[in-house]
Amino acid sequence: MTLNLYTIGQALCRAYLSTLYKVEVVGKENIPKDKGVLLCCNHIHAMDPPFLGSYIERPIHYMAKAELFETPILKSLIPKLNAFPIRRGMSDKQALRQGLKILKEDKVLGIFPEGTRSQTGELQEGLAGVGFFALKTEAEVVPSAIIGPYKPFKPLKVVYGKPLNFNELRESRASSEEATKYIMEEIAQLIREHEPRN
Repeated sequence: MTLNLYTIGQALCRAYLSTLYKVEVVGKENIPKDKGVLLCCNHIHAMDPPFLGSYIERPIHYMAKAELFETPILKSLIPKLNAFPIRRGMSDKQALRQGLKILKEDKVLGIFPEGTRSQTGELQEGLAGVGFFALKTEAEVVPSAIIGPYKPFKPLKVVYGKPLNFNELRESRASSEEATKYIMEEIAQLIREHEPRN
């Protein structure tokens, strides 16, 4: 496979993360190898996107806040890292169409349903957009969790859960909000199962 900027960046991030933290990766076998995947994760740190993608084989496409594409250096760099812009706080139809296209092409779309980083580290309420993607495509919905904190030489874990069964929700024409709630409950369960015991 020809090396591209994403592959190089992935290798560099993996080396950085493995050097700075005691990284543990759980469940990467749960990510389907040849289907569209909606990868949904909690959001606790700016390094979450590269951490989520550094230890799995399939490249991840991310939504990123539109402001990043307006800075001189990043606007030409981050598209090469499989990111595309979304305008937060409004219905961005172009971003929704791009996300659907990625999933229908059997690629991996990574989403942080909370929409922004949690200031407390606690899981926040998810936005309806993630439920929209889950219901409007046949993609496999994979909940995931990053369990920190991001402190040098301390444990840092990423967990990929088993794909969720969305057949019933799709057949019953569930709302995007209902679908998002289901996904967030599964992310919360992963956090409870894997967070360190005091």
